[in-house]
This record gives sequence, C-alpha cells and structure tokens, in this order.
Amino acid sequence: MKLLKPKHLSAGDTIATVSVSHGWAGEPNMTWKYELGKKRLEEKFNLKVQAAPNSMRGFEYLKNNPQARAEDIMWAFENKNINAIIANVGGNDSIKVIPFIDLAVIKNNPKIFIGYSDIMNFHILCYKAGLSTFYGHNLLSPIAEAQGFHPYSEKWFRKTLFDPSPIGAIEPSADWTFEEANHYDENFKRIYYPNIGYEVLQGKGIARGKLIGGHTGIMELEKTPIALSGDDFENSILFIEDIPEFFSPDGAAKFFKWLGKNGFLHRINGIIIGKLKEDNNFNEHRRAIKNIIGGDFGMEHIPVMYGLNFGHSSPIFILPYGAKAEINCEEKSFAILESGVI
Repeated sequence: MKLLKPKHLSAGDTIATVSVSHGWAGEPNMTWKYELGKKRLEEKFNLKVQAAPNSMRGFEYLKNNPQARAEDIMWAFENKNINAIIANVGGNDSIKVIPFIDLAVIKNNPKIFIGYSDIMNFHILCYKAGLSTFYGHNLLSPIAEAQGFHPYSEKWFRKTLFDPSPIGAIEPSADWTFEEANHYDENFKRIYYPNIGYEVLQGKGIARGKLIGGHTGIMELEKTPIALSGDDFENSILFIEDIPEFFSPDGAAKFFKWLGKNGFLHRINGIIIGKLKEDNNFNEHRRAIKNIIGGDFGMEHIPVMYGLNFGHSSPIFILPYGAKAEINCEEKSFAILESGVI
C-alpha cells in the first residue's frame, strides 16, 4: 500500500501536543519538562506549540477517559491551524483510544504525526488510513531531556520533518545511552557512552523495502482492528525495538517465532533492531535471533542489522512508515532512500 506523505514543517507552523498514551505531561511535578520541550520547539525550530484541549488534564483523568484522548487526536487533525502533531510521551494504554477514532478524519486531514513506544498503535491506525507517520521523538524524551536536546536527535528532527528531499544515509551516533529518562528531576543528567556502530547479525548484500514496525507489542495486536497482515510485511524493512524487559533473549526469540509462524518472516526483505542497554553485549540475543530466523525458519539470507539509534535509547533518528529504506551488509550501513514529507 502506497502511503500519503504529509506536508513538511516550516518556521512559523503550529505543532499540537497530545497525550495519546499517558497523562504524565499534565502532572504538576512534570509540567516543568513539558514547558522545557515546548520552549525548545519554539526556540530551535521557530514553531508555535499548542496543547490539545484534554492533554494536560493529568494521569488519572486521561487513564479513565480514552474518549477524551481520541477527541484530542481528532481535534488536532481537523484543526486547519495545526500543521503537525507530537505525542507528549509513550505508555501502555493507547489501544483503548483506537475505537473512538474516526479514520475519515485522518484520511481527510493528512499531517505529520510523530512519537514512539506505545504511540506505535496510533501509527498503525494511521497506516491503515493511508497516512505515513513517524516513529520518532516524543516531546518529553528526547526533546525535553534536562541536560539538553542531543544534537543527533535535533539533526534528524529537522532533516526528516522540515526537508522534503530524500533523508539519505543514517550514520550511527557518536555516543548513546539507554539510561531511563527522569521526568521529575530538573537536574538529572543521563550518562552517555561511546557508540561502536552497527552490527550485521546475518545476511549479505543489499536489502531494500518499505519501512514497517515499532516495538514487539505488534504481537499483541492480533484480533484487534489494527492487526497487521502478511501483505503489510511484503517487501518490507522491519524496524523493531523495545525496553529490555520485553526484548530479553527469550522475548526476542518469541517475537521472531511469531513472525515465522504467521508467515510474516518470509515476506520481509530485511530487519533493523534498535539499541539495548549499555551493559548488554547482545551475544545471547544474537544467538537466539539467528537460531530462529536462520535455523528454525531457514531464512539465513535475510539481512538483520543491530544497534541502530531509534526507539527507547537516546539519541534517536526518525523512521517514516512506508518510506523505502536500504540495509547494506557489506558497508554496515542503513539509509532511508526517499523523503518522509512533501
């Protein structure tokens, strides 16, 4: 399915902030971080920032009122003065919003939508509506990190959302961390470590395909209105990441077994995997993944590359759903071959 690309951002545009998954941004002890992220969008990119009507009403209200979260989403898409939409933060609750969304509102008002983690569910909903959205920055992290907006994250936010030319080669960041962000402490500083780049787990040559993916919770979407089918994985580059609790060696094996048993693995052209914790050398994961993909399912030719900067680590680049991408095993490189915006 060919997805519609949204219009690029320009200085002076308005971006709406929404709380699709969690109401942290509106909690009194966290509003400092929301205001910091808002200030950075205003000063670094000359954007106007507008909070959706219900988005700052706090955790308990939004947890108990998924319809209010859906109303914010539809308000942001329908509002002609809003040029783009960014999620405040992830969570684990966005699936409850899906039944209250009118797909026609998204189809008739295409615009940039960006976020990661549990925001994946809304990305897949937009995908089914025919709109390309962006697995990338939430407002609270990485934009509002207390120690600063990491230059790598800032670079890819600007390049991907403001520039309608092809995104191009995505080089590894010079440093990185998986240390959890602190939304309470204004003086908290994450420790960053040198980055050793990408690792090819298996495969040779070059693989190209359309981008699809998110986190391993894709498995949990079976029998829901946004479940993915084999056709969605056809000729794709799958991007996958998660928090370590769900992406342990056993968790990774479970996910790739699920792909294989459902016939999805055989339709994928290549796989990229986001970085995990600093103290994890990936040896057990590597064995588990290769045993499943190459061993159990005989797909040892599929290129699988680990260590890319997206998802729950910091800093991150941005992945536009449906955009054509390339894995080069010999060069140990990854590129997005077209633009994410028009």
